[in-house]
Amino acid sequence: MPFITASDGARIFYKDWGSGRPVVFSHGWPLSADAWDNQLMLLASNGFRAVAHDRRGHGRSAQTWSGNDMDTYADDLAEVMDQLGLTDAVVVGHSTGGGEVTRYLGRHGTSRVSKAVLVGAVPPLMLKTGANPEGTPIEAFDQMRAAILADRAQFYRDLSAPFYGANRPVSTVSDGLREQFWRLSMQVGLKAAYDCVREFSETDFTEDLKRIDIPVYVAHGDDDQIVPIQAAALKTVQLLKNAKLKVYPGAPHGLNGAYEAAFNADLLAFARD
Repeated sequence: MPFITASDGARIFYKDWGSGRPVVFSHGWPLSADAWDNQLMLLASNGFRAVAHDRRGHGRSAQTWSGNDMDTYADDLAEVMDQLGLTDAVVVGHSTGGGEVTRYLGRHGTSRVSKAVLVGAVPPLMLKTGANPEGTPIEAFDQMRAAILADRAQFYRDLSAPFYGANRPVSTVSDGLREQFWRLSMQVGLKAAYDCVREFSETDFTEDLKRIDIPVYVAHGDDDQIVPIQAAALKTVQLLKNAKLKVYPGAPHGLNGAYEAAFNADLLAFARD
């Protein structure tokens, strides 16, 4: 299997499909690069080089005890970009992966990147604070951490419902998709899963967003139960220099079915533009 080696020796797994202009994907928590397979297939089939890595602690990458923090996630992405020689890339991040992409662009700049896509992304800040009253209270994240330690298998099974909107009356989410979510989630090391809750919930990406000087496509469902749009995309577009917002009515956090098809068409058009 293909790996790059990060500066601390951690081995980071990646997929590298097709050829052409690179489109680089960062996945959400607690998944892996496999969550992007539909989009990797789409882009690689349409003249692009589609690349996605497993975040450290996730999937097939090394389960390091330390380094489960947003700066290191961004540095790992930079290592992928550098070691694979990717330039003029489109970087795409979902959920926590959107935070990873944002921190990468804020920390490492845009010399290798020409465009970015943030979909259901956590920036600028998920946590409810005095300055961010639309955010989610810390108690919700404390409950997540406790549930992960107590019975992560059941927690992930339960989480798949709001993640894909399967708890809505009109849902057409398949049992197979929810089972796939559980399978990928169970591949994450317990320490990495636990640490990452803090990183996606408490990291403030405000200054990173202000530094980004490339076009950014911001996509978000208005029925996202995991990363509510009011504290995320609606604020993100106000901080970016060059942003286009696309709201998908009724769409959940994990795009599937018709919502995913609509996003895929938009993603391909943005990459081609």
